[in-house]
Amino acid sequence: MDIDRRSGHLPELSPAARQLVSNFDRVMQTQHWTKVARWMNRRTLTILVSWLGADAPIPESDVYDLARADVNLAAKRVCQFLKGCGLLIEDPTLHQDRDQKWINQALAALPSVITSELRTWVSVLRGEGRRAHEAISYWAIRRYLFALQPVLDQWIAENITSLREITATQVRQSVAASPGSRGRNLLIALRSLFRALKQERIIFRDPTRGLVLADVENLPRPIPADRLQGLLEHARGSFGKLVLALVAVHALPPLEITRLLTADLDLARGRLDVRRGHQRHTLHLEGLTYRLAAEWLTERHRRWPHSTNPHLLVSQQTALDANHPSVVVSTLKGACPSLELSLWQLREDRILDEARLSADPLRLMRLFGISTGAAMRYIAAAHPEKCVRPLR
Repeated sequence: MDIDRRSGHLPELSPAARQLVSNFDRVMQTQHWTKVARWMNRRTLTILVSWLGADAPIPESDVYDLARADVNLAAKRVCQFLKGCGLLIEDPTLHQDRDQKWINQALAALPSVITSELRTWVSVLRGEGRRAHEAISYWAIRRYLFALQPVLDQWIAENITSLREITATQVRQSVAASPGSRGRNLLIALRSLFRALKQERIIFRDPTRGLVLADVENLPRPIPADRLQGLLEHARGSFGKLVLALVAVHALPPLEITRLLTADLDLARGRLDVRRGHQRHTLHLEGLTYRLAAEWLTERHRRWPHSTNPHLLVSQQTALDANHPSVVVSTLKGACPSLELSLWQLREDRILDEARLSADPLRLMRLFGISTGAAMRYIAAAHPEKCVRPLR
C-alpha cells in the first residue's frame, strides 16, 4: 500500500468515506485531542478508507499493519472509532494482556514437563484450579515468575526435568543463596508454586513447608529527615502531588493507586475507599490530601471534560481511551521526576514513622490496612528492644 503523505497518491474518497472521516474529525474536536494526535489519526483513517472504502468492516490487523509502516500513523484510537461505528473486525490476538504474553513466552522457553507444571500453577492463580478463589492479576504472576526464573534455570542446568523432583533441601539451598529481599521474594514465589501443585495433586509433598526466613533480616529502614524536606516540590502538577500524598501520608502501594476509581473518592465525607479484592480499606483524608484531591479533580475536568475513564488518576494516553485503562506505575514515577527516593521507600518510611509513635500493631493494621505479619515487622524495626529474638 502506498502511504505517501501527498494526498494525490491516494484514491479518491467515496462519499461514505468522506463522511466517516468528517465524523472522526468531530469526535476528535469534541474530545480536545492534541493537534499532533488529530493529524496522525486522521491521516491513518484517510489512508484506510481511501483504499478499502467505508462500506464494509475493516480488519483490525490491517489497521495495525498500516500503522507499523510509518511512525506518523496511529492505530489504537482509529480502531476504537471504527468499532464504535460497527466497522471493525476485531483480532483477539491484539488484545492479549501484555503480562500474559510475557508469561507465555517465558514458559515456552522451558522444558515441556516443567512448562506444563507451571501452566497448572498459573491456572490456579487465575482462579481456575480445583478450589475456586479470586484470580490474581497477570502482573502479579509475572513478578512471581521473574523471581523464580534464576532458580528454574539452575535446576534445569542440574538436569531436573520435573518439579516433582525438587526436595526441601534444594529449596532451602536456593533461598539461602539469594540474600535479602531476593530471598524473600523467591520464597514467596516458591510457596505459591508448590502449594498450587500440591492442591492440583501434581506433587504429594510441598518442599517449602516449614521453611521460613527471619523477618529481622529485611526490616524497613527509615529515610533521613533531610531527604524528606520539600517533598511536594518534586511533584509535577496536581497529579504528582496527589500521588505523593497518597504514598507518603497514607502509605498506599503504587499499584493500588493506579487502580483507584473516581467513585471511590467521597469529598463530601472526606473519605477514599481502596478496593482490595472483596474487601475495602477506607482512608480518612486529612487536610492536605483532601485539598490535593480536590485540585486534581478540578484539573482533570478542565483538561478532559469528556473523559469517561472511571479511574481517579488518568493521563493524556488514558483519559480518552475507550478501553478505560488505568495508568501504569511508571506514570506515577514520571510525575515526580526529580525525586531521589522510590515510592516504595516513601511508603515504608511512613509506616515505620507511625510504628515509632505507637508500638501497637493493631493501630498499624487499622491505619494502613496491612497484615499482622507486616505490622509486627515494622514494630520490630521501630522498637528492636521489644523483640527478644528474631521474628520467625
